Amino acid sequence: MRDPTVRKVAVIADSIGCIPREMIEAYGIEIVAPNIYWNGTVYRDWLDITPSQAYELLEKDPEAFSTATPSPGDLAGTYRKVSETAEGLLFITVSSKVSTLHNVAIAARGLVKDELPGTTIEVLDSRTCTGAEGFVVMAAARAAAEGKSLAEAIDAAREVRERVDLFFVLDTVRHAYRTGRIPRLASRVGSFLEVKPVMGWWDGAARFKGMTRSNEKGVERIVGLMRSRVGGKRVHVAVHHSDAPEEAGKLKERVRREFDCVELWLTEFSPIMGYSAGRGALGLAFYAEK
Repeated sequence: MRDPTVRKVAVIADSIGCIPREMIEAYGIEIVAPNIYWNGTVYRDWLDITPSQAYELLEKDPEAFSTATPSPGDLAGTYRKVSETAEGLLFITVSSKVSTLHNVAIAARGLVKDELPGTTIEVLDSRTCTGAEGFVVMAAARAAAEGKSLAEAIDAAREVRERVDLFFVLDTVRHAYRTGRIPRLASRVGSFLEVKPVMGWWDGAARFKGMTRSNEKGVERIVGLMRSRVGGKRVHVAVHHSDAPEEAGKLKERVRREFDCVELWLTEFSPIMGYSAGRGALGLAFYAEK
């Protein structure tokens, strides 16, 4: 007889998905935190340091700030821990085009294959990040909470993965060269001119959409892009910010007024993304109901 305390499926995600704490706890999602290094000190993203604190360090000395994925051994430990309460594990990672985490998660699975023969471990590339990744994770977590199988949870995540969008406007172009989409010289020139880059996300990576001369115009641009994608459909939305809570609150209320929201989150960008975005960034992750 199946142990009622053992779940069919447990969902594992990384902190870059920016899922609100209360949702992580409600759905029993296991969070893996990449490491942040600053002047010789190691912090676990979201666990040892808040996004706001990390942005302060980034502002003090950007060149002393770096990040790294957990090791295969660390992730193997996560698999062992979570396998004690679930028959199947689904680890949904940030896009493999911007991080090695997906490959490390697969390598870690190999380390515990013989040790956990009764546990099925699947690793899914979200192909996105921040709240867009979070929505992919939540689709799987909600399916798991309904008692669905591992295969059904994967299908639910993939279905949202194909529909979710992400757009954001940066307060400064100074750090944008770290995305790999803007040359360093161009970012320095853009910073001098005080232009605001508008970025989108598709094909697994950040893409440059254009520039505006003010945050207000940048917000208009990303709201307009969202409206063109969803029309009048009901929509799931995550409003993001990097150390800009007041502006993000205003954007959230605007989204609430202008769109028919199934759910609406307000969350900070993970410092891992803030490394490229800098402080003052605002973003929208969203997908429409069918």
